[in-house]
Amino acid sequence: MSGIGRAGAVVAAGTLTSRITGLVRNIVLAAALPVIATSATGGAADAFAIANQLPNNIYAIISSGLLAGVIVPQIIQAAKHRDGGSAFVSKLLTLGITALFVTTVIAVVAAPLLVVAFGSRLGPEASALTLAFAYWCLPQLLFYGMYALLGEILNARGVFGPFAWSPIVNNIVSIIGFVVFIWLFGVQEDVVGWTPTMVAVIAGTATAGIIAQAGVLLLFWRRAGLHVRPDFHWRGIGLRHIGRLAGWTFLMVVVGQLAGLVQTTLVSAASSAGASVAAMSYAWLVFMLPFSVIVLSIGTPYFTRLSEHVATGRPDALRADLDAATRTIGIFMVGALAAIVAAILPISRVFTTGPQTAATFAWVLAAYLVALLPLSFQFVLQRTFYAHQDTRTPFVFTLVQAVLVASTAITAYLVLPVEYLAVGIALGQSLANIVQLILAVVLLRRKIGPLGLGGAVRGIVRFVIAGIPACAAGWGVSLLMARVWGWTIETVPAALLGGAIIGLATLVVYVLLLAVLRAPELGTAVRAVRRILGR
Repeated sequence: MSGIGRAGAVVAAGTLTSRITGLVRNIVLAAALPVIATSATGGAADAFAIANQLPNNIYAIISSGLLAGVIVPQIIQAAKHRDGGSAFVSKLLTLGITALFVTTVIAVVAAPLLVVAFGSRLGPEASALTLAFAYWCLPQLLFYGMYALLGEILNARGVFGPFAWSPIVNNIVSIIGFVVFIWLFGVQEDVVGWTPTMVAVIAGTATAGIIAQAGVLLLFWRRAGLHVRPDFHWRGIGLRHIGRLAGWTFLMVVVGQLAGLVQTTLVSAASSAGASVAAMSYAWLVFMLPFSVIVLSIGTPYFTRLSEHVATGRPDALRADLDAATRTIGIFMVGALAAIVAAILPISRVFTTGPQTAATFAWVLAAYLVALLPLSFQFVLQRTFYAHQDTRTPFVFTLVQAVLVASTAITAYLVLPVEYLAVGIALGQSLANIVQLILAVVLLRRKIGPLGLGGAVRGIVRFVIAGIPACAAGWGVSLLMARVWGWTIETVPAALLGGAIIGLATLVVYVLLLAVLRAPELGTAVRAVRRILGR
């Protein structure tokens, strides 16, 4: 088995397991806090979604793009030093944790302002509950940053498994805490009647899970082969060079978060009236399930390899791996998209309280799914820019995407009825992602010349030709089950079983059609699945 194959299998197996446990986590949370409000005082799920999203938003601004786009190539370069990069990583960890701690303290103090910014259209009761949640959730910022910083260092050193597997601990802690909440307090839809104990259990559980997730990585630190110590002498770390690279990445993440702020602020107007912040959040989690399992599993090892090709001046090898990554991602993602579309109603029922709210949720999810393939392919292209230590160009096409996201969200707010607001905003984001992909292709071609993706394009066409009838077959199974038994969206257990049957039927037809078309990528995909299951 090749090194990239082993790494991909480890990451994919860990990501798949973490996403399955994460799915259970979110099902339990949706049972505790109903996603779509059905009463005038509903919206507790929206309040928690906004509060729990705050540390993610702040973390993304200060470090997410920096870690993913800048740190890995720098650590790979530092590995050539006599000490193997230990001094560089010591300085990097000290600087990173210090900055994260200071930012976390500032965020907690500024919690009332953050709640106003992201939930300005919430009612007074919902705003008060959001603030109470925020005080418990914002400390997650420090531990999110530690998790990402430690994980990216391990990835850069070729230790891919722990970063992918540690979220499982977070999910287990959260599942236990949310079950305890339901047992103690029952289902809570309304934003009124919350006690400090109730807030502490639900939000404290979320934060405890993130702490555990970061702590697990420390158990695997020896595998990195680095000897680190606190080092506050940051001179010589190359901050000026990193700053130039990270400056564009920082701006890129900022514009993305500002677009997200517009979305969250506007869609919160629909809280207590239908699909709102929580519905969009859960739909995005479903959308990200195949993206995380497939794209991140394949793309993470390839990113390290692309960086190595650039560092050693091998453009042909880079193009070959770019083509291979696109093909491998494509064959899996088209199948996943077909299965999700076919089973969209049972999937939606898992996170909602009944068939009617499931249909509302399904429209939001469908709007996001429009961009599943474009976003998947754009991920590989963006990492290719990062491998060249070019963060300016990704900023350019992300700026265009952010402007489109914000403008389409404003248009949806002004034009659509409140019950369709979440659908319109999600669809606007998907259209913006399609434009972003087109720009990324054009700009990367200008940078490195022909991309060598002709084979990948032909492969994607084959996948789509097989995926469309496979989705139709799965949809037919869905209609048959609904007509004969009528139970696929009546209860959550039935929806889980029905969705699994529909998805499996879709994938079986997809694989058979690929075999009929003699898709050469099918053998690669089968071997990849075997490696994942073996892990």
